[in-house]
Formats: sequence, C-alpha cells, structure tokens
Amino acid sequence: MPVPTLLVLDADPLPRLGRLTGRARVVHADERTLAGLLPTADVLLVWDFASRAVRDAWPGGGPRPRWVHTASAGVDHLMCPELAGSDTVVTNARGIFDRPIAEYVAALVLAIAKDLPRTLDLQRQRTWRHREARRLAGTRACVVGSGPIGRTIARTLKALEVTPAVVGRVPRTGIHGPDDLDRLMSRADWVIAAAPLTEQTRGMFDARRFGVMQPSAHFINVGRGQLVVEDALVEALSKRWIAGAALDVFATEPLAPDSPLWRLPGLIVSPHMSGDTVGWRDELGNQFVELYERWAAGRPLVNVVDKKRGYVPGR
Repeated sequence: MPVPTLLVLDADPLPRLGRLTGRARVVHADERTLAGLLPTADVLLVWDFASRAVRDAWPGGGPRPRWVHTASAGVDHLMCPELAGSDTVVTNARGIFDRPIAEYVAALVLAIAKDLPRTLDLQRQRTWRHREARRLAGTRACVVGSGPIGRTIARTLKALEVTPAVVGRVPRTGIHGPDDLDRLMSRADWVIAAAPLTEQTRGMFDARRFGVMQPSAHFINVGRGQLVVEDALVEALSKRWIAGAALDVFATEPLAPDSPLWRLPGLIVSPHMSGDTVGWRDELGNQFVELYERWAAGRPLVNVVDKKRGYVPGR
C-alpha cells in the first residue's frame, strides 16, 4: 500500500511531524504552490490558519484531499462552496483553545472591573490618584456562542461569581436560543462574543445591538472580527452608548496603524492572542498526529466539522 501524501500549508514555525516518519510522505506548500499540489495530496494540514489560500485553490481542477485539518477552531478561512459540497472530511482544533481563551476573557473582565489599564497609565505618569474599583461578584455576563469555548468562558466567569447566560444557535438545556439574545444583552454587564463566523452570525453585533446594551456594559470579542460591524462599535464607544470594549479579533488583521480602533477611549486592543499560550503549537501538532493515526487506521475522526453550518456540532 502506498504511503499517503500529507500536504502542509506552511507557517513558521513548522509543525513537528517526526512521529509520522515512514507513515506519511510530507510535502510542504505555500500560498503560491498550494493549488498545483492539491491534486497530489491525500491529506491537507492547514498549519497557516490565517491564510485564505485554500478558498482560492480548492475550486481548481483535479483530485482533492480526502481529509482537511485546520490548526484553528474556526473554519471560515478555508470553507468555500466547492469544499462544502464535496465528500472531503474537514476537522478542526476543537479543544485546544477553550481554557486559554476563557482565562483571557476572565483576565479582561478583572482588568476592566479593577480599572487596571488606567492604573498602568497613571503609573507611567508617576501620578498617585485614588479611585474606586468595581465589584465583580454579582454582575451578569451574556456569552454568545455555545461551543466548548463559550461554555468554558461561562464556567470560568461563574467561578468569579459572575452570573453567565450562554446563547447558542439552538436552545437546549442550559443554553438560550437566538430569540433570547437581545433580552439577555440588555441585562448584561459583560457581553462576550465567542461564536463561529457563519452567514447567520456575520455582522450580528451592529448599531442596533450595541444600542440594546446598558450604558455601563462592556463588550468583549474573542470569536471572529467579522461578527462585529466595526464602524458601529466605533460610534457606540465614541458616543458612550456602552462603557467600553476589548477586541482580540478584527475584520482585517493585522489591524492597520491608521484604524480608529487604536485611539478609541475605553477600548483594549490585543493582536489575536487570546488562545495562544506557551506550547500551543506543540499541542496543535500533537493533536493532528493523533488524528492522523486514527485516519490511517481507518478509525472515525473526531472534531469533524459540519461543512454546511461551519463548525463542529455541539454535544
């Protein structure tokens, strides 16, 4: 039996695939060479999860990989109609980022409640200015996105005595449906976006939704930048419809130096790092190798994406 060809869409540093020596013929591609190599591959590892090269290359002629794995939670960067309509299996890195992102959200909520950004600014100015911080216990959070990341965020906030409500695509035990979103946002002190990017969620946080929020509320996005109409958020913060926001993801990344988001009062900007902790690339590589071993043995894959919905269905 021939050794399967594993095509890797590269990003630095490269994945550690030594465990697959002799079990896979590893071929490396970049955005320029991907389309020409796709017909030769049995498996595609999208290691460069910021690239949209798969969307551009997949519609071309010739055979296509039987399995595509992306080293990310989201799949919007690679999904196109041709891939969605094919029999190729798509898997993602579900489970790697849940706890780190939840910790990051908790850190943001604590920093905002305790006014740490202002404390650091005053320290740089060598200014002693006593203030009163906000009590976190007893506040409410609306977490939008009922996947493992959203549910882990809710559990982490609950440990801080924040009362969370989780909103998902379909209501079920412990999860609210979309019809409850506006009501829950209107009562929340913290509105946290952790939803996948789909046609239903694109632009869901618009001027109307920011208008629903309390003037004292804060908005946090660790999902996808395109969930937010950024001009509407600029207006909401500039006119103080809401008290502040923290964004880890943006419609266009990296964020342009002339973007008004850099200068908005009450906005914390971070460079898409909420899920990235020391050793995270090794975790991603190990996860893929374990999936490859299942695939090579003919066992069912886990983390299989529903290509029509754009995410792994909830359990």
